[in-house]
Amino acid sequence: MRRFSIAAILMALSVLLCGALLAQSVSADRVLASAKVAVVETESGKIQGFVHTGTYTYRGIPYARAERFIPPTKVPKWEGTRTALAYGNTCPQIVNPKINDVEAFISGRRFWVADENCQYLNIWTPGINDGKKRAVMVWLHGGGFTSGSSVELTAYDGDNLSKKGDVVVVTVNHRLNVLGFLDLSAYGDKYKFSGNVSIMDIVAALEWVKDNIASFGGDPANVTIFGQSGGGGKVSTLMATPAAKGLFHKAIIESGSVRRMGSTLAEPKTTRRIAELTLQYAGLDKSQVDQLQQLPYEKLAEASEKALKTVGTELGIKGMFGPGVMWAPVADGEYIPRDPFGSAAPPESKDVPLLIGSTLNEFSALNPMTQGKGNWGLDEVKAYLKVQHGDKTDAVVAAYQKAYPKMKPNEWILIDSMFRSGAITAARMKADQPAPVYNYLFTWQSPILDYFWRAGHSMEIPFVFNNAELGEQSTGGGKAVQILTDKVSQAWINFAKTGSPNHKGLPDWPAFTRENGATMIFDDPCEVRSNHDKELMSLLAPE
Repeated sequence: MRRFSIAAILMALSVLLCGALLAQSVSADRVLASAKVAVVETESGKIQGFVHTGTYTYRGIPYARAERFIPPTKVPKWEGTRTALAYGNTCPQIVNPKINDVEAFISGRRFWVADENCQYLNIWTPGINDGKKRAVMVWLHGGGFTSGSSVELTAYDGDNLSKKGDVVVVTVNHRLNVLGFLDLSAYGDKYKFSGNVSIMDIVAALEWVKDNIASFGGDPANVTIFGQSGGGGKVSTLMATPAAKGLFHKAIIESGSVRRMGSTLAEPKTTRRIAELTLQYAGLDKSQVDQLQQLPYEKLAEASEKALKTVGTELGIKGMFGPGVMWAPVADGEYIPRDPFGSAAPPESKDVPLLIGSTLNEFSALNPMTQGKGNWGLDEVKAYLKVQHGDKTDAVVAAYQKAYPKMKPNEWILIDSMFRSGAITAARMKADQPAPVYNYLFTWQSPILDYFWRAGHSMEIPFVFNNAELGEQSTGGGKAVQILTDKVSQAWINFAKTGSPNHKGLPDWPAFTRENGATMIFDDPCEVRSNHDKELMSLLAPE
């Protein structure tokens, strides 16, 4: 009889145990790759997603379809199971190199297949078909009303936010620029709403969420829309859109409360003039308007860009990147009855809690007037301010010192007033309604490239999505960054769940009122300040 040593027996048992564990692992992988995993039933048919580190992930789900300039319709039902493993088409667009550089700095830029069939959404959720009612967070991307997509920034990935908050994250593609906002309403009922079909797309996406999100573990009665820059403008617009009423229950506007980009919209007189000139520059007359539906996108975009510049010159409007007006929804008096935050907060969303804010520096790094001034002292800053403010210069200097006593004079001129004043104005209007409004200012300074971007436009996005590590080229990463990321992302999560951004990691954050002017300062450390820059903003951007 053959004898075995104890060591040999233990080794054999070890091999058998490792083999069993490996078999279980392979089996789990096979189950994960099975056609029966991550399958959800929607109104249009079954959807097959995949599981990534425990998060059920769905990319490129069609929520609507539409012809050019025509309102969207529901997706026809399909047979079998449709895969949702790759992102859907993005809207065709002309890329602005300056904006591209900013986005690449924030978290890396991704380019995707562009096609006019671009009504797709993406979902990240901790569980499916489980009967749970998780808060739903629907993200609307930036890029004004002209460019961008739900996938262009890696920071838009919803995995980490979904995991952290046990929430369902949805990101949306929709029509933009001339495809989403060319107002051809003067040329027949067929095009009655062509100036707002982009907003109609988003409403269609929210209707899809209402009808289907329960299967993805979400609560259709607890939906928050949130967006940054142009995405914030879209949130503002939806708050004033009757067709969107009841489709969302909370709203977050990040650096998106600006005149002609959400707070106020385009006027029919202006949008119809743009359409008239677009036809002219395309070599068509009004009897040939239908030919615009077949015109190649490149020619349509070229004609419309010329029209925007011409109208800007006619109206004396100079945009951020040169003369011209920008694409925007039209306050047509019907689909969108009024400006969202023109003279009052929209009554359509009076019961919707709002979280609104901006970043300290926004686009100051791109302003040629502020470049090369890093070594200026108080006298030089005063001389610079005197050119703009004349005999009010001393009052402006005193207001800067009061609002930011620890800041050097050469840093004052890098403080944004356009987005900040817009956020305060909107918050004051919203404070007159029943639902609460919370205000914030993101002041954390990125140290990358010698602080060139500081707390610039889009800087809060990686923090909101709990993706600071994905954006380490702009945040620098590290323990302090992650601590602030936890605070910011948890505030967004709590607001989506309860309507209040408060949590134990932050000082008490009261709702904003006209009297208290309460603002959460997101920095290291975070603090709440009341009316700290009221005098400054009244001088820099008087209402």
